[in-house]
Amino acid sequence: MSKKLSVCIRRIPVAAFIAMAVSLFSCSPKSAPQPEPPALPAMTLAPTDAMVESFYATRLEGRVDVEIRPQVDGTLQKIFVDEGAYVKRGQPLFQIDDRSYRSAYEAAKASAAVARIEMDKLVPLVQNKVVSPVQLQSAKAKYQAAEAVAASEGINLGYALIKAPISGYVGTIPHRIGSLVQSSQSEWLTTLSDVSKINAYFSMSETDFMRFRQLYPGRTLQDKLKAVPPVSLILADGSRFSATGSLESMSGSFDATTGAIRILAVFPNPGSVLRSGNTGKVVVSSPFKNIILVPQAATTEIQDRVFVVVVSKEGKIARRPITAAASTGTDYVVTDGLKAGETIVTAGFQRIPDGTTVRPELETKAE
Repeated sequence: MSKKLSVCIRRIPVAAFIAMAVSLFSCSPKSAPQPEPPALPAMTLAPTDAMVESFYATRLEGRVDVEIRPQVDGTLQKIFVDEGAYVKRGQPLFQIDDRSYRSAYEAAKASAAVARIEMDKLVPLVQNKVVSPVQLQSAKAKYQAAEAVAASEGINLGYALIKAPISGYVGTIPHRIGSLVQSSQSEWLTTLSDVSKINAYFSMSETDFMRFRQLYPGRTLQDKLKAVPPVSLILADGSRFSATGSLESMSGSFDATTGAIRILAVFPNPGSVLRSGNTGKVVVSSPFKNIILVPQAATTEIQDRVFVVVVSKEGKIARRPITAAASTGTDYVVTDGLKAGETIVTAGFQRIPDGTTVRPELETKAE
């Protein structure tokens, strides 16, 4: 007898199915809450006035720098000074062997003396009408020529002893006793620097020059130079020189190659601390009014352009290029790209992309 297999299907009541569905739904995870916008330090920009320092690279020169060169040929016989020594005007510096020049001078003097005797002998003869006045005139001309030769040889003899044309400090002395020197050589024997005052030349760009003309009162450029506050000097080691200087002159044209104009600042040099060849930076203070100051820490520099992160009214950030005319040490003076009342992020923005919503923690820039 064959057995039939039967499958029994149990029906689930509707109420039980609904309860199961509700239970499964209640066990599913809840949707995660949206994170709050990141809080970033920020500031609201306000117009202000500031005294802005501009820095210009300079190479210092003595008030007078003189290159000492030989004016006659010969062997260097004596050196009377040492490098770095202070000498007074007229003090001997070098002696070139003068024996040949002294001999030529003595011979020229003797020739002039003979010519004088010949001329004097003719004077009474002309007075007594024994000889023609033309002979006396000829003798006089020969005497004058001999005197001129003697004077020239005397000048050459004088050139053999080289004296200081100014008071100042002796520079490098590249030659030594026994060296052959020539009047045509390009190399100097030494230099003398009068450093009682120091000249600091620097170049100002055309943009800075146009701003300079607007900042300071005066009808002429010389009047404007006088209106500039005392300028400072930053030395190569970063220290500020004890004495302040003044702007003295400005060149009459812009350099065609650099597009800059040359300005001279003069500094007193107590104790002759500064010397020719020192380097540094001239610091010119300029008054700026009704400007926007932005902390340099709140900026980034990309391909020689300066950017800040601006917060919109909706709280979204965006990077924006600005034009910085100068700096006050910690702040940039912004002349384009921002306006009063706008908000910028001052820190923590480096890795946050544009378009991100942030919560600015405002700190108003003090006026």
